[in-house]
Amino acid sequence: MRNNQIYLNPSEMPREYYNILPDLPTPLAMPLNPATKQPVGPEDLAPLFPEELIMQEMSQERFIKIPEEILELYSLSRPTTMHRAYRLEKALGTPAKIFFKYEGTNPAGSHKTNTAIAQAFYNKRAGVKKIVTETGAGQWGSALSIATQHFGIDLEVYMVKVSYDQKPYRRTLMQLHDAKVYPSPSDRTNSGRQILEKDPNSPGSLGVAISEAVEIAANSSDTNYALGSVLNHVMLHQTIIGEEARLQLAKVDEYPDIIIASAGGGSNFAGLSFPFLRDKLTGDKKDLRVIAVEPSSCPTLTKGKLAYDFGDTVGFTPLLKMFTLGHTFIPPAIHAGGLRYHGMAPTVSNLYENKTIEAASYHQIEVFDAAKLFLTTEGILPAPESAHAIKGAIEEAKKCTERNEAKTILFNLSGHGFLDLSAYASYIDNNLEDYKLPDEVIMRYFADLPVVD
Repeated sequence: MRNNQIYLNPSEMPREYYNILPDLPTPLAMPLNPATKQPVGPEDLAPLFPEELIMQEMSQERFIKIPEEILELYSLSRPTTMHRAYRLEKALGTPAKIFFKYEGTNPAGSHKTNTAIAQAFYNKRAGVKKIVTETGAGQWGSALSIATQHFGIDLEVYMVKVSYDQKPYRRTLMQLHDAKVYPSPSDRTNSGRQILEKDPNSPGSLGVAISEAVEIAANSSDTNYALGSVLNHVMLHQTIIGEEARLQLAKVDEYPDIIIASAGGGSNFAGLSFPFLRDKLTGDKKDLRVIAVEPSSCPTLTKGKLAYDFGDTVGFTPLLKMFTLGHTFIPPAIHAGGLRYHGMAPTVSNLYENKTIEAASYHQIEVFDAAKLFLTTEGILPAPESAHAIKGAIEEAKKCTERNEAKTILFNLSGHGFLDLSAYASYIDNNLEDYKLPDEVIMRYFADLPVVD
């Protein structure tokens, strides 16, 4: 440990992903074909994904080897550092030890690079020439643009319109990597035109952007689709975060009592927590607490319903059993664009259903307050999405103070906020508003859930 940082040598980088599927407390519900309501097979996914990713999606192998080509690209920024937040601890006056894993040094500035590189690699190996995707705040689109350019694959991105306007520099970063970026909903697809016909001023949503991307991929023989969160293979690729974190904490003889990460679709939450949850699920660390933090304006776990639902707004995707606010949900235009998804990863939903993990939600302004405190103590400007985890860690540290408990808290700082300065400007100018999604509004979206017998 050097000052407040714990390093791994490149030779110590994990060489396997951890697959949580065989260790889940109950078997994961199979995705269903929306027309037949029968379980989806590999042939149903073949128009969208390369065979190797489909196999990972359904694999029951506990560990899956990371190809050398992927490890080589990871080595540009991995292993990422682990930090002890001494100054934050001092500011809070807490007996808790606070550690954070920092993913902001990855290309594009977030954890999304971990699966972007993997997905681009497997598509390249399958001979795919073009990928189409969606992005919310732009972190996923930025990461995938870097990966696809490296592998010589064309990329088309549908960016949620409110983020397209709020976060122009992420759009610029994608375009610098030769990606074509369009605000969603757009007039380029039947899905986009359908949404715009109902609401010409629609701010868009990840569900809408997914509909546009899937529509194009499903109707193009040379084009595949890539998703930045939710699906099993995406969760799998992100577990390199937690596998590194285990090794780093072991170097200083530490193990977390509490793990916290922000949760939109679930990828950065899964990336940090799943390798530690392996210990809880096998009985070694039964007292481990793991908390997913989400915005109060998009409370998928804390207010959502466990049900089969579409992953997109129009209804192109298979039905996934997950906590959802309903596929027609259009979230308010908060600045944490990466957390504005209507559903939660089926694996994360399974763990929450079985009370293996917890969930909490916070309002926008108090999250930005936490981000400011973190910046002024630890010197890192967090992405608004990542600041939800900081808020969660601060609240748990305060509980430790009240109870005089020296717990070890670990959270994932999933990305930096240097391309989110317009959001921080709104915060400084007192132009942010808190919004709590009313229960009656949620119930209206629940009414649109598909019927599954």
